[in-house]
Amino acid sequence: MAKGGSEISREGTAMSKATGVNTPVPWLDEDYVESRVWRMQTKLHQWAVADSGCRFDDLYNLVFDPATLQVAFARVAGNLGARTAGVDGRTIHGLRTRTGGVEAFLGEIHDQLKAREFVPLPVRERMIPKSAGKLRRLGIPTVADRVVQAALKLVLEPIFEADFEPVSYGFRPHRRAHDAIADIHHLGTMGYRWVLDADIEACFDRINHPALMDRVRQRVGDKRVLALVKAFLKSGIMTELGEYEETDTGTPQGGILSPLLANIALSVLDEHFSQQWRSWSKEHRATRRRKELGTWRLVRYADDFVIMVNGTRANVEAVREQAAAVLAPMGLNLSEAKTRIVHMQDGFDFLGFRIVWQRKRGTNKWHVYTFIADKPVQTLKRKIRSLTRRLSQTDYGKMLVRLNQIQRGWANYFKHAVAKHTFSWLRGFTWRRVANLVSRRHRMSSAAFRHRFHTVQGWKPIVLDGVQLFDIGAVKVTRYRRRGTRIPSPWPVNINISPA
Repeated sequence: MAKGGSEISREGTAMSKATGVNTPVPWLDEDYVESRVWRMQTKLHQWAVADSGCRFDDLYNLVFDPATLQVAFARVAGNLGARTAGVDGRTIHGLRTRTGGVEAFLGEIHDQLKAREFVPLPVRERMIPKSAGKLRRLGIPTVADRVVQAALKLVLEPIFEADFEPVSYGFRPHRRAHDAIADIHHLGTMGYRWVLDADIEACFDRINHPALMDRVRQRVGDKRVLALVKAFLKSGIMTELGEYEETDTGTPQGGILSPLLANIALSVLDEHFSQQWRSWSKEHRATRRRKELGTWRLVRYADDFVIMVNGTRANVEAVREQAAAVLAPMGLNLSEAKTRIVHMQDGFDFLGFRIVWQRKRGTNKWHVYTFIADKPVQTLKRKIRSLTRRLSQTDYGKMLVRLNQIQRGWANYFKHAVAKHTFSWLRGFTWRRVANLVSRRHRMSSAAFRHRFHTVQGWKPIVLDGVQLFDIGAVKVTRYRRRGTRIPSPWPVNINISPA
């Protein structure tokens, strides 16, 4: 069964013909294009859900539809890296100020895609520091490539979301890291306390292109779309030394399409363990545990995953061999150094959290607890120290604004853990850093500082240049409620979608 874009983008096709060659794409009402693209995505998702074997043979015209390109550009312009240029030196700001503006720019992309003349440029290499002094390669595509990748994602994501298993949470709509942590917490409570804490070695750099494209072809029959996806995979890298490198494997980190392609590749892991789980009835699972054969569940966030086992260490070792065998055809290997088998009583780190099964203080009852891992705390402290160096001459207002932004974002991520003590300690740490900076800069004695910032009620909040230091210790700690299979899709399958 073949589905495609003709039924959805009949108006878009007429618009495309009317634009002509080298004519700017008309800028449409923002609410209209968002609604139209959402209707297109919902139709594709409904068709994909209704027929698991459906291959979509007419998608290319949806990619260069003016509404799709406009929404794609808005997504790119709203990203944090919008001001960063690729190898062509173009930026979002520069496009907006040049002759013709964004309309002319999207018109160029539209005409090139329609004529099948669009060729991605190499991504610009940027090495960013990791922990322990290591570097990670980040690829920065050109603005044009980012827009086309975003358009491809708008069209492909609702199709593949119909197939993705609920055990994966990374870079998927309406899903977040806290859902993965909540699943691990739930499974640990249910007796799944042996853990395969797995790490895929250089995942984004080593995904096998033919194997990945085979998985894309299971749902996409449009050769024009397949050729465009492959072109991005093979676009190459321009290193920091100005040398060109071919990309025979992998999906360079930094591209908008890369997380979706990585999820398509790693869904082999989700499918294997989910199908295995579904093949066991409730009675069969009980029998396996009684015979010490064990049962297990996968929880994955992008290329980070754990397999929770209700059984013995020997069961986890067998599961490790299964995972390695499933990943091998995709060109991926488990890291021998970083993949380990651990019991929850010893604890393990995942997505910045420390998950431990331990006895509740003052009782004989054991529970699964989620704490903040040491590494994120140390990283936050380094950022605070960097902003509050005693010799820094940065304006107080700018310094506090940035400091508050970092603390708020960090606290909002970790506020669902057992974090009250950590938040309180960080409040004192940050306050002392800012206090020392103020005292040093103004040569204030401890008595003078106390006179300015202390009253009979206690220490006053630090307010400098009209900006008050954020009190991370006042952040309310709340439990994150597990959603499991109840996470909603952005594209409902039970409503009728009228033509745009």
